[in-house]
Amino acid sequence: MKHTLAFILVVLSLTTNAQKNDGYVPPTDTAVQHKLAQWQDLKFGLFMHWGPYSEWGVVESWSICPEDEGWTQRKGPYSADYNTYVKAYENLQTTFNPTHFDPDKWVKAAKDAGMKYVVFTTKHHDGFCMFDTKQTDYKVTSPKTPFSSNPKSNVALEIFNAFRKEHFMTGAYFSKPDWHSPYYWWPYFPPKDRNVNYDPAKHPDKWQQFKDYTYNQIQELMTGYGKMDILWLDGGWVRPLKTVDRSVDWQQGIKFDQDIDMPKIAAMARARQPGLIVVDRTVTGPYENYTTPEQQVPAEPLSHPWETCMTMGNSWSYVPGDHYKPSLQIVQLLIKIVSRGGNFLMNIGPGPDGDWDPEAYKRLADIGKWIKINGEGIYASKAVAPYSAGDIFFTQTNGGSDEYAFLLSKNNDVAFEPVVKIPTGNDRKVKKIALLGIRQKLRWKQEGGDILVTIPKSMQSNNGLQYAAAFKLTY
Repeated sequence: MKHTLAFILVVLSLTTNAQKNDGYVPPTDTAVQHKLAQWQDLKFGLFMHWGPYSEWGVVESWSICPEDEGWTQRKGPYSADYNTYVKAYENLQTTFNPTHFDPDKWVKAAKDAGMKYVVFTTKHHDGFCMFDTKQTDYKVTSPKTPFSSNPKSNVALEIFNAFRKEHFMTGAYFSKPDWHSPYYWWPYFPPKDRNVNYDPAKHPDKWQQFKDYTYNQIQELMTGYGKMDILWLDGGWVRPLKTVDRSVDWQQGIKFDQDIDMPKIAAMARARQPGLIVVDRTVTGPYENYTTPEQQVPAEPLSHPWETCMTMGNSWSYVPGDHYKPSLQIVQLLIKIVSRGGNFLMNIGPGPDGDWDPEAYKRLADIGKWIKINGEGIYASKAVAPYSAGDIFFTQTNGGSDEYAFLLSKNNDVAFEPVVKIPTGNDRKVKKIALLGIRQKLRWKQEGGDILVTIPKSMQSNNGLQYAAAFKLTY
């Protein structure tokens, strides 16, 4: 029932805000609208960047990009010469053997943490496929790859099936650019930057080969990998030139029209996966069904569906000894994102052995303990004014009859002042206030838009609450 209500609210919201949301185009397909409403209720998802690059513990793909940026720097014994480095990088395929790969273990940890959907990198910009594509031999199931003899070698299929069994929505990350494909980085020319290394207008036959290659791979993912909910497309510089948003700095470097015919791709994908959410990220228009602020939280609610994608550590891909965000920070990021009406897609990069760092499991366990107490104010919630006030962040559920005021803690253990002031910004009559995780009744009074909650001395510290406390306000 909540999905039906959410569906109606989302449709009304998208229709109302269509003219004031920076080019966002609401989907007109009712099946997509409904799926989008369901997705917005989920709030918390798992992202995973994984490939042979994890063997070196380097940034995913970008070290083979011939651009002089901080994230493209080459390291290690092959770094002095670009061509030598690329050859060694691509040769990682011949040693990639993640024998500890156990997606059921990931599912359990993610589910216990309260995650509800998963997006997995089936192919990143380097072109290595973590699925059994028939379009290239640069893939995890190739005889060149030691892991190909493992019963679980079709990694993407194993991941999607495992998460789907536990009722997760599943999403396929797919890179539109492919730096291994001879149809994108044509060997006739050296690669110059992240873009296609020839002018598609001058070589339309070559570009058509790339379009066909891309279409065929996405068709494989939409056909042979079970029910798919999200097609998450990365590499926004692969787009028609007319859609370039000059407000985005990196788009200044787009030299060529790189139209891969998204209408054809989306029509094919949705014919096989009705209601599919398509996320052609940073390419405004009908195929960016939600936007994806990367490594940031918007300062205010957006007028359309959105998702912050952010790393648990410092890196998208596995790096030995990576610094993982404290559980306190992760929980509070989730609260801030949800209070702005967004979803939180948190990335964990598996290592070369096929498992996560133990620290990742610890963080997920901590989040899970918190979400079991406070999840009712997170899932299926909406943003509600004033959104936040100081260290207090608000959400709304049940059609507005319940609001949650999350008080962020400065330390892992929550400590209260004798009186907590909750500035609701409205004068609606409150019937009841409860503190989630605490059975003791609270004394409170309402003064206009402010609610003053008296905290007994015995509860002001050592109360068993961590990271953030949630006051439930029933109107």
